[in-house]
Amino acid sequence: MDLRTIKTFKAVVKYRSFQRAAEELNYAQSTVTTHIKNLEAELGVTLIKRGKNLQLTEAGRLLSEKGEFLLKGFENLQSSLEEIVQGEAGIIRIGVMEPTASYRLPPLLAYFRKKYPKIQLNIQIHSSKSLVDMIRKDEIDIAICTAPEMATDTIFDPLFSEEVVLLVPIEHHLSQKEIICLKDLKNEQLLMTSSSCPFRNNLEKKMIESGINPLYGIEISNMLALKHYVQSALGIAVVPRITVKAPPKGTVIKPIVDFNKGLTVGILRNSERFYNSKSIERLIEILYTNLVNNDEKRNL
Repeated sequence: MDLRTIKTFKAVVKYRSFQRAAEELNYAQSTVTTHIKNLEAELGVTLIKRGKNLQLTEAGRLLSEKGEFLLKGFENLQSSLEEIVQGEAGIIRIGVMEPTASYRLPPLLAYFRKKYPKIQLNIQIHSSKSLVDMIRKDEIDIAICTAPEMATDTIFDPLFSEEVVLLVPIEHHLSQKEIICLKDLKNEQLLMTSSSCPFRNNLEKKMIESGINPLYGIEISNMLALKHYVQSALGIAVVPRITVKAPPKGTVIKPIVDFNKGLTVGILRNSERFYNSKSIERLIEILYTNLVNNDEKRNL
């Protein structure tokens, strides 16, 4: 059904005249007549009884009532599509790893939502490995995570390096040392995240390169919970500095001089997907402006 013919029909009903409808729509009267004939032929019913005074048939009255809903629905759809094209509306599916999800992303998304309130955001918090799989399956639009090991079908743009520190209970003997090196972690009970965590894998790699075999105490799947286990004197942990800017009571942080930088975090996209979304471009611009080499300062 051509929506133009519905508009023509509504105009005829409004003015009870083919000529007045033609003037309103800036059509020739013959065009209005053709629209009504085509509409009646498509629906298989007579909508208007012609004569000195135009009268609607029962089918015509029904279409007059429902046609307004059709036009309003189409106008709303058209407006929504225009907003999506202009980057003012739509849905962005974001995947993000910790601690970025809890410590860096919320204020940036608050700023983004304030500028673009009609854009809906779907946030998925997972490990980097899971996010890479989700990007490849097109389950999310972008991911903020570490670089994948196999990058053949993805694009990774670095944002920042997540600085790490040692968190120890205040009564622990390492809390008294002015300088901490990786070798000081030898024979220490380390609280660690799961084996799939890139932060753990990176630390293990650095320790093994230094000739140290890690000695694990408790494995905790949630990175953000590590500091609470250190606070309970269950062990020591290497954690992202941003998570312990205010160390839990009874703990202290110590920089590790030969291991002060953790993993590089960036934006991951699917290289085989065609990105043509102004809303995603605007979000990525905000991420770059506020996260690239900008761990402390915020430009918002």
